[in-house]
Amino acid sequence: MKISIGCDHGGYDLKEAVKAHLTEAGHEVIDVGCYDKSSCDYPVFGKAAAKKVADGECDRGVLICTTGIGMSMVANKVKGVRAALCSDSLSARLTREHNNANMLVLGAGIVGQNLALNIVDVFMGTDFSNAERHVKRVNMIED
Repeated sequence: MKISIGCDHGGYDLKEAVKAHLTEAGHEVIDVGCYDKSSCDYPVFGKAAAKKVADGECDRGVLICTTGIGMSMVANKVKGVRAALCSDSLSARLTREHNNANMLVLGAGIVGQNLALNIVDVFMGTDFSNAERHVKRVNMIED
């Protein structure tokens, strides 16, 4: 799978861990930044990663900031993106099965690295259910 990834300075360390984890699992990771811990503006990187998913260049995406809230707001402004802020594995599974979320957002100051990597694995390994009621609702979101 081809995955875009982006972060701000607050999510840099976790982004690097997630990127290595995804690469080790055989995914192609497109890193749109940021590339160090210098203070930066999260909307720049959130939008860049989200556009890669919306444009079909990447299958899914991961965004990371301190809380995940700002990145969620940015990503969900991009048409075609359904970004879900997840702090547990159940939410990651259900947002894929029910909402066909195509971007995962993590709060580096909220979840630790071990939990974050588990959430990533669940999100990437779960398919959309294609249940009629869920297809209808996802289409409503897209409209």
